Amino acid sequence: MSQQENIFSDIAPYNDSEFHSKMKNLVKEPGFLHAVNYTMPPEDVPALIEELLQINNTYDFQHQIMFPFLEMLAKTTTSGITLGGVKYLNPSISYTFITNHRDIVLDASFLNLAFLRKGFPTSEVAIGNNLLVFDWINDLVRLNKSFIVKRNTGLREGLEAAKKLSAYIHYCILEKHESVWIAQREGRAKDSSDHTQESLLKMLAIAGQGPFIDKIKEINLMPVSISYEYDPNDYLKVKEFLMKRRDPNFKKSQRDDLFSMETGLLQFKGKVHFQLTPRINSKLDQIGDFRDNNKAAKHVGCLIDQAIHRSYEIFEINYIAFDLLHATDRFSRKYTPEKKEEITEYFNKQLDKVDLPDITAEEREYMWQMMLTMYANPLKNKLKSLLGGME
Repeated sequence: MSQQENIFSDIAPYNDSEFHSKMKNLVKEPGFLHAVNYTMPPEDVPALIEELLQINNTYDFQHQIMFPFLEMLAKTTTSGITLGGVKYLNPSISYTFITNHRDIVLDASFLNLAFLRKGFPTSEVAIGNNLLVFDWINDLVRLNKSFIVKRNTGLREGLEAAKKLSAYIHYCILEKHESVWIAQREGRAKDSSDHTQESLLKMLAIAGQGPFIDKIKEINLMPVSISYEYDPNDYLKVKEFLMKRRDPNFKKSQRDDLFSMETGLLQFKGKVHFQLTPRINSKLDQIGDFRDNNKAAKHVGCLIDQAIHRSYEIFEINYIAFDLLHATDRFSRKYTPEKKEEITEYFNKQLDKVDLPDITAEEREYMWQMMLTMYANPLKNKLKSLLGGME
Protein backbone atom coordinates (compact mmCIF):
# COMPACT_ATOMS: atom_id res chain seq x y z
CA MET A 1 0.00 0.00 0.00
CA SER A 2 1.44 3.40 -0.99
CA GLN A 3 1.80 6.21 1.54
CA GLN A 4 -1.10 8.08 -0.07
CA GLU A 5 -3.35 5.01 -0.03
CA ASN A 6 -2.43 4.55 3.63
CA ILE A 7 -3.66 8.08 4.44
CA PHE A 8 -7.13 7.14 3.13
CA SER A 9 -7.20 3.54 4.40
CA ASP A 10 -10.06 4.19 6.86
CA ILE A 11 -12.43 5.54 4.18
CA ALA A 12 -11.29 4.17 0.80
CA PRO A 13 -12.58 1.05 -0.96
CA TYR A 14 -10.52 -2.06 -0.25
CA ASN A 15 -7.71 -2.51 -2.75
CA ASP A 16 -7.09 -5.74 -4.60
CA SER A 17 -4.23 -6.81 -2.33
CA GLU A 18 -6.62 -7.09 0.64
CA PHE A 19 -9.69 -8.16 -1.33
CA HIS A 20 -9.49 -11.93 -0.77
CA SER A 21 -8.91 -11.75 3.00
CA LYS A 22 -11.81 -9.29 3.44
CA MET A 23 -14.09 -11.49 1.32
CA LYS A 24 -13.05 -14.57 3.29
CA ASN A 25 -14.20 -12.87 6.49
CA LEU A 26 -17.39 -11.49 4.91
CA VAL A 27 -18.78 -14.87 3.80
CA LYS A 28 -18.59 -16.13 7.42
CA GLU A 29 -20.68 -13.23 8.76
CA PRO A 30 -24.16 -14.38 9.95
CA GLY A 31 -25.70 -11.03 8.92
CA PHE A 32 -24.30 -11.30 5.40
CA LEU A 33 -25.48 -14.92 5.07
CA HIS A 34 -28.95 -13.93 6.31
CA ALA A 35 -29.15 -11.15 3.69
CA VAL A 36 -28.01 -13.48 0.91
CA ASN A 37 -30.55 -16.13 1.94
CA TYR A 38 -33.22 -13.43 1.89
CA THR A 39 -32.52 -12.42 -1.71
CA MET A 40 -31.92 -15.81 -3.37
CA PRO A 41 -32.99 -19.47 -3.03
CA PRO A 42 -31.11 -21.01 -0.05
CA GLU A 43 -29.99 -24.00 -2.14
CA ASP A 44 -28.04 -21.59 -4.40
CA VAL A 45 -26.12 -19.95 -1.54
CA PRO A 46 -23.25 -22.50 -1.15
CA ALA A 47 -22.36 -22.15 -4.86
CA LEU A 48 -22.36 -18.34 -4.52
CA ILE A 49 -20.06 -18.51 -1.47
CA GLU A 50 -17.71 -20.79 -3.38
CA GLU A 51 -17.68 -18.35 -6.30
CA LEU A 52 -17.01 -15.38 -4.01
CA LEU A 53 -14.01 -17.16 -2.51
CA GLN A 54 -12.51 -17.60 -6.00
CA ILE A 55 -12.58 -13.84 -6.69
CA ASN A 56 -9.47 -11.80 -5.94
CA ASN A 57 -10.27 -8.28 -7.16
CA THR A 58 -12.99 -5.65 -7.37
CA TYR A 59 -13.27 -5.76 -11.16
CA ASP A 60 -14.15 -9.46 -11.20
CA PHE A 61 -16.48 -9.03 -8.21
CA GLN A 62 -18.44 -6.29 -9.98
CA HIS A 63 -18.58 -8.08 -13.33
CA GLN A 64 -19.17 -11.66 -12.14
CA ILE A 65 -21.36 -11.05 -9.06
CA MET A 66 -22.79 -7.54 -8.88
CA PHE A 67 -23.60 -7.17 -12.60
CA PRO A 68 -25.91 -10.23 -12.75
CA PHE A 69 -27.35 -9.44 -9.30
CA LEU A 70 -28.28 -5.89 -10.36
CA GLU A 71 -29.69 -7.17 -13.66
CA MET A 72 -31.90 -9.57 -11.67
CA LEU A 73 -32.98 -6.72 -9.38
CA ALA A 74 -33.71 -4.46 -12.37
CA LYS A 75 -35.75 -7.21 -14.05
CA THR A 76 -37.85 -7.97 -10.96
CA THR A 77 -38.34 -4.47 -9.51
CA THR A 78 -38.35 -2.08 -12.50
CA SER A 79 -39.95 -1.68 -15.92
CA GLY A 80 -36.51 -0.97 -17.33
CA ILE A 81 -33.45 1.19 -16.66
CA THR A 82 -32.40 3.68 -19.34
CA LEU A 83 -29.36 5.94 -19.71
CA GLY A 84 -29.31 9.16 -21.75
CA GLY A 85 -26.56 11.66 -22.55
CA VAL A 86 -23.84 9.05 -23.12
CA LYS A 87 -22.35 11.38 -25.76
CA TYR A 88 -21.17 13.64 -22.92
CA LEU A 89 -18.83 10.94 -21.56
CA ASN A 90 -15.20 11.15 -22.63
CA PRO A 91 -13.38 7.87 -21.86
CA SER A 92 -10.15 9.74 -21.15
CA ILE A 93 -11.72 11.85 -18.37
CA SER A 94 -12.63 10.83 -14.81
CA TYR A 95 -15.79 12.52 -13.51
CA THR A 96 -17.53 13.39 -10.29
CA PHE A 97 -21.10 12.31 -11.04
CA ILE A 98 -23.26 14.51 -8.82
CA THR A 99 -26.91 13.46 -8.72
CA ASN A 100 -30.21 13.98 -7.03
CA HIS A 101 -30.98 11.26 -4.49
CA ARG A 102 -34.03 9.00 -4.78
CA ASP A 103 -33.08 5.60 -3.35
CA ILE A 104 -30.67 5.00 -0.47
CA VAL A 105 -28.95 2.03 -2.12
CA LEU A 106 -29.90 1.88 -5.77
CA ASP A 107 -29.16 5.35 -7.20
CA ALA A 108 -25.44 4.66 -7.57
CA SER A 109 -25.89 0.90 -8.07
CA PHE A 110 -28.29 1.28 -11.00
CA LEU A 111 -26.15 4.04 -12.53
CA ASN A 112 -23.18 1.67 -12.39
CA LEU A 113 -25.38 -1.06 -13.89
CA ALA A 114 -26.15 1.28 -16.80
CA PHE A 115 -22.38 1.84 -17.23
CA LEU A 116 -21.60 -1.89 -17.04
CA ARG A 117 -24.15 -2.59 -19.78
CA LYS A 118 -22.32 -0.20 -22.10
CA GLY A 119 -18.84 -1.36 -21.14
CA PHE A 120 -17.98 1.88 -19.33
CA PRO A 121 -15.94 1.84 -16.10
CA THR A 122 -18.00 1.95 -12.91
CA SER A 123 -17.55 4.81 -10.45
CA GLU A 124 -16.51 4.75 -6.83
CA VAL A 125 -19.49 5.55 -4.61
CA ALA A 126 -19.78 7.88 -1.60
CA ILE A 127 -21.80 6.29 1.22
CA GLY A 128 -22.60 7.76 4.63
CA ASN A 129 -21.35 5.83 7.65
CA ASN A 130 -24.83 6.25 9.19
CA LEU A 131 -25.98 3.49 6.79
CA LEU A 132 -23.17 1.12 7.77
CA VAL A 133 -25.06 -0.19 10.79
CA PHE A 134 -23.16 -3.50 10.86
CA ASP A 135 -19.47 -4.20 10.26
CA TRP A 136 -20.30 -6.65 7.46
CA ILE A 137 -22.16 -3.90 5.53
CA ASN A 138 -19.07 -1.70 5.83
CA ASP A 139 -16.95 -4.55 4.40
CA LEU A 140 -19.41 -5.36 1.61
CA VAL A 141 -19.68 -1.80 0.29
CA ARG A 142 -15.90 -1.24 0.44
CA LEU A 143 -15.36 -4.46 -1.50
CA ASN A 144 -17.76 -2.95 -4.07
CA LYS A 145 -15.87 0.34 -4.72
CA SER A 146 -17.56 2.49 -2.04
CA PHE A 147 -15.79 5.09 0.08
CA ILE A 148 -17.02 6.31 3.44
CA VAL A 149 -18.47 9.73 4.28
CA LYS A 150 -18.13 10.19 8.05
CA ARG A 151 -21.19 11.87 9.55
CA ASN A 152 -22.47 12.68 13.05
CA THR A 153 -19.01 13.69 14.27
CA GLY A 154 -18.00 16.52 16.57
CA LEU A 155 -17.02 19.88 15.10
CA ARG A 156 -13.24 19.31 15.05
CA GLU A 157 -13.57 15.69 13.88
CA GLY A 158 -16.10 16.81 11.26
CA LEU A 159 -13.66 19.34 9.79
CA GLU A 160 -10.86 16.77 9.64
CA ALA A 161 -13.23 14.24 8.03
CA ALA A 162 -14.33 16.82 5.42
CA LYS A 163 -10.67 17.63 4.58
CA LYS A 164 -9.84 13.95 4.14
CA LEU A 165 -12.96 13.27 2.08
CA SER A 166 -12.24 16.21 -0.22
CA ALA A 167 -8.63 15.13 -0.61
CA TYR A 168 -9.72 11.57 -1.40
CA ILE A 169 -12.15 12.67 -4.14
CA HIS A 170 -9.45 14.84 -5.78
CA TYR A 171 -7.00 11.93 -5.44
CA CYS A 172 -9.50 9.60 -7.16
CA ILE A 173 -10.01 11.91 -10.12
CA LEU A 174 -6.44 13.13 -10.60
CA GLU A 175 -4.26 10.19 -9.55
CA LYS A 176 -6.32 7.00 -9.46
CA HIS A 177 -8.21 8.09 -12.60
CA GLU A 178 -11.42 6.74 -11.11
CA SER A 179 -14.77 8.49 -11.46
CA VAL A 180 -16.81 8.98 -8.28
CA TRP A 181 -20.52 9.25 -7.49
CA ILE A 182 -21.88 11.55 -4.82
CA ALA A 183 -25.39 12.82 -4.08
CA GLN A 184 -26.01 16.56 -4.27
CA ARG A 185 -27.08 16.65 -0.61
CA GLU A 186 -26.90 14.60 2.56
CA GLY A 187 -29.90 12.27 2.63
CA ARG A 188 -32.80 12.20 0.21
CA ALA A 189 -35.13 15.12 -0.47
CA LYS A 190 -38.26 13.65 1.11
CA ASP A 191 -40.54 15.84 -1.04
CA SER A 192 -38.50 15.12 -4.22
CA SER A 193 -37.59 18.79 -4.59
CA ASP A 194 -33.88 18.39 -5.25
CA HIS A 195 -31.41 21.17 -4.44
CA THR A 196 -27.64 21.03 -4.05
CA GLN A 197 -26.23 21.73 -0.59
CA GLU A 198 -23.69 24.53 -0.68
CA SER A 199 -21.86 22.87 2.24
CA LEU A 200 -21.23 19.83 0.01
CA LEU A 201 -19.66 22.02 -2.69
CA LYS A 202 -17.51 23.77 -0.09
CA MET A 203 -16.32 20.35 1.08
CA LEU A 204 -15.40 19.39 -2.49
CA ALA A 205 -13.34 22.59 -2.79
CA ILE A 206 -11.29 22.15 0.38
CA ALA A 207 -8.67 20.14 -1.55
CA GLY A 208 -7.20 21.08 -4.91
CA GLN A 209 -5.18 23.90 -6.37
CA GLY A 210 -6.01 27.59 -6.77
CA PRO A 211 -9.25 29.54 -6.15
CA PHE A 212 -12.62 27.92 -5.38
CA ILE A 213 -13.77 27.63 -9.01
CA ASP A 214 -10.47 26.03 -10.09
CA LYS A 215 -10.76 23.43 -7.33
CA ILE A 216 -14.26 22.57 -8.51
CA LYS A 217 -13.14 22.38 -12.16
CA GLU A 218 -10.38 19.99 -11.13
CA ILE A 219 -12.86 17.21 -10.27
CA ASN A 220 -15.00 17.46 -13.44
CA LEU A 221 -18.49 17.76 -11.96
CA MET A 222 -21.08 16.12 -14.21
CA PRO A 223 -24.69 16.58 -13.03
CA VAL A 224 -26.82 13.46 -13.52
CA SER A 225 -30.60 13.53 -13.25
CA ILE A 226 -32.29 10.45 -11.73
CA SER A 227 -35.99 9.77 -12.31
CA TYR A 228 -38.00 6.90 -10.80
CA GLU A 229 -41.57 6.37 -11.98
CA TYR A 230 -42.67 5.05 -8.59
CA ASP A 231 -41.01 5.56 -5.22
CA PRO A 232 -41.58 2.43 -3.09
CA ASN A 233 -40.82 4.54 -0.01
CA ASP A 234 -43.44 7.19 -0.81
CA TYR A 235 -45.81 6.08 1.97
CA LEU A 236 -42.92 5.87 4.47
CA LYS A 237 -41.88 9.43 3.62
CA VAL A 238 -45.48 10.63 4.02
CA LYS A 239 -45.65 8.80 7.36
CA GLU A 240 -42.47 10.60 8.45
CA PHE A 241 -43.96 13.97 7.43
CA LEU A 242 -47.01 13.26 9.61
CA MET A 243 -44.93 12.05 12.57
CA LYS A 244 -42.83 15.23 12.39
CA ARG A 245 -46.02 17.26 12.20
CA ARG A 246 -47.29 15.55 15.33
CA ASP A 247 -43.91 15.79 17.07
CA PRO A 248 -41.36 18.28 15.63
CA ASN A 249 -38.59 16.43 17.54
CA PHE A 250 -39.33 13.06 15.92
CA LYS A 251 -36.19 11.27 14.67
CA LYS A 252 -36.14 8.08 12.60
CA SER A 253 -34.60 5.01 14.20
CA GLN A 254 -31.90 2.77 12.77
CA ARG A 255 -34.63 0.18 12.20
CA ASP A 256 -36.59 2.76 10.14
CA ASP A 257 -33.52 3.34 7.94
CA LEU A 258 -33.00 -0.39 7.42
CA PHE A 259 -36.66 -0.87 6.50
CA SER A 260 -36.44 2.05 4.02
CA MET A 261 -33.35 0.47 2.46
CA GLU A 262 -35.08 -2.91 2.17
CA THR A 263 -38.28 -1.40 0.75
CA GLY A 264 -36.39 0.66 -1.84
CA LEU A 265 -34.29 -2.34 -2.81
CA LEU A 266 -36.98 -4.97 -3.22
CA GLN A 267 -40.25 -3.19 -4.15
CA PHE A 268 -41.44 -2.05 -7.59
CA LYS A 269 -40.05 1.20 -9.01
CA GLY A 270 -41.50 1.26 -12.54
CA LYS A 271 -39.29 2.98 -15.12
CA VAL A 272 -35.91 4.33 -14.00
CA HIS A 273 -33.99 6.86 -16.09
CA PHE A 274 -30.53 8.38 -15.71
CA GLN A 275 -29.73 11.47 -17.80
CA LEU A 276 -26.09 12.50 -18.03
CA THR A 277 -25.52 16.21 -18.72
CA PRO A 278 -22.34 18.04 -19.83
CA ARG A 279 -19.76 18.61 -17.10
CA ILE A 280 -20.04 22.17 -15.85
CA ASN A 281 -16.39 23.22 -16.45
CA SER A 282 -17.14 25.26 -19.59
CA LYS A 283 -19.86 27.20 -17.72
CA LEU A 284 -17.43 27.81 -14.88
CA ASP A 285 -14.91 29.14 -17.41
CA GLN A 286 -17.50 31.66 -18.58
CA ILE A 287 -18.15 33.11 -15.14
CA GLY A 288 -14.52 33.41 -14.09
CA ASP A 289 -13.71 33.33 -10.38
CA PHE A 290 -15.61 34.65 -7.36
CA ARG A 291 -13.75 36.31 -4.52
CA ASP A 292 -16.50 35.20 -2.16
CA ASN A 293 -16.61 31.40 -1.69
CA ASN A 294 -20.20 31.53 -0.45
CA LYS A 295 -21.34 33.22 -3.66
CA ALA A 296 -19.24 30.81 -5.72
CA ALA A 297 -20.78 27.77 -4.01
CA LYS A 298 -24.26 29.20 -4.51
CA HIS A 299 -23.62 29.76 -8.22
CA VAL A 300 -22.17 26.28 -8.75
CA GLY A 301 -25.17 24.81 -6.90
CA CYS A 302 -27.53 26.68 -9.23
CA LEU A 303 -25.73 25.30 -12.30
CA ILE A 304 -26.05 21.75 -10.95
CA ASP A 305 -29.71 22.19 -9.97
CA GLN A 306 -30.60 23.64 -13.33
CA ALA A 307 -28.94 20.74 -15.18
CA ILE A 308 -30.66 18.14 -13.01
CA HIS A 309 -34.10 19.78 -13.09
CA ARG A 310 -34.06 20.29 -16.86
CA SER A 311 -33.16 16.66 -17.40
CA TYR A 312 -35.84 14.92 -15.32
CA GLU A 313 -37.79 12.23 -17.14
CA ILE A 314 -41.43 13.15 -16.47
CA PHE A 315 -43.87 10.23 -16.22
CA GLU A 316 -47.67 10.14 -16.33
CA ILE A 317 -47.80 9.91 -12.53
CA ASN A 318 -45.99 13.27 -12.26
CA TYR A 319 -48.45 15.02 -14.59
CA ILE A 320 -51.42 13.49 -12.77
CA ALA A 321 -50.06 14.43 -9.33
CA PHE A 322 -49.48 18.02 -10.48
CA ASP A 323 -53.04 18.34 -11.83
CA LEU A 324 -54.58 16.76 -8.72
CA LEU A 325 -52.51 18.94 -6.40
CA HIS A 326 -53.46 22.16 -8.19
CA ALA A 327 -57.02 21.09 -9.12
CA THR A 328 -56.33 21.73 -12.80
CA ASP A 329 -56.38 19.86 -16.09
CA ARG A 330 -53.30 21.64 -17.42
CA PHE A 331 -51.57 18.37 -18.38
CA SER A 332 -54.63 16.24 -19.13
CA ARG A 333 -53.38 15.64 -22.69
CA LYS A 334 -50.47 13.69 -21.16
CA TYR A 335 -52.66 10.92 -19.67
CA THR A 336 -56.03 9.20 -20.05
CA PRO A 337 -58.94 9.40 -17.56
CA GLU A 338 -58.37 5.68 -16.90
CA LYS A 339 -54.73 6.29 -16.02
CA LYS A 340 -55.73 9.14 -13.70
CA GLU A 341 -58.14 6.80 -11.91
CA GLU A 342 -55.45 4.09 -11.67
CA ILE A 343 -52.89 6.50 -10.21
CA THR A 344 -55.42 8.00 -7.78
CA GLU A 345 -56.15 4.48 -6.54
CA TYR A 346 -52.39 3.82 -6.24
CA PHE A 347 -51.94 6.93 -4.07
CA ASN A 348 -54.80 5.90 -1.78
CA LYS A 349 -53.50 2.35 -1.44
CA GLN A 350 -50.07 3.66 -0.48
CA LEU A 351 -51.63 5.96 2.13
CA ASP A 352 -53.56 2.98 3.53
CA LYS A 353 -50.18 1.40 4.38
CA VAL A 354 -49.36 4.17 6.88
CA ASP A 355 -49.58 2.30 10.18
CA LEU A 356 -50.10 5.10 12.70
CA PRO A 357 -52.85 5.17 15.35
CA ASP A 358 -55.81 7.55 15.25
CA ILE A 359 -55.22 9.20 11.88
CA THR A 360 -57.84 11.94 11.55
CA ALA A 361 -59.57 12.98 8.32
CA GLU A 362 -57.54 16.20 8.41
CA GLU A 363 -54.28 14.24 8.78
CA ARG A 364 -55.28 11.94 5.94
CA GLU A 365 -55.80 15.01 3.76
CA TYR A 366 -52.39 16.33 4.83
CA MET A 367 -50.76 13.03 3.81
CA TRP A 368 -52.64 13.11 0.51
CA GLN A 369 -51.28 16.61 -0.20
CA MET A 370 -47.73 15.53 0.69
CA MET A 371 -47.99 12.46 -1.55
CA LEU A 372 -49.09 14.63 -4.48
CA THR A 373 -46.38 17.20 -3.73
CA MET A 374 -43.71 14.49 -3.79
CA TYR A 375 -44.71 13.34 -7.26
CA ALA A 376 -45.49 16.82 -8.62
CA ASN A 377 -42.21 18.49 -7.59
CA PRO A 378 -39.98 17.07 -10.36
CA LEU A 379 -42.38 18.47 -12.97
CA LYS A 380 -42.69 21.76 -11.10
CA ASN A 381 -38.89 22.17 -10.90
CA LYS A 382 -38.43 21.17 -14.52
CA LEU A 383 -40.95 23.80 -15.65
CA LYS A 384 -39.31 26.44 -13.48
CA SER A 385 -35.82 25.69 -14.84
CA LEU A 386 -36.99 25.65 -18.47
CA LEU A 387 -38.96 28.87 -18.14
CA GLY A 388 -36.80 30.76 -15.68
CA GLY A 389 -33.21 30.06 -16.66
CA MET A 390 -30.94 30.19 -13.63
CA GLU A 391 -32.95 29.42 -10.51
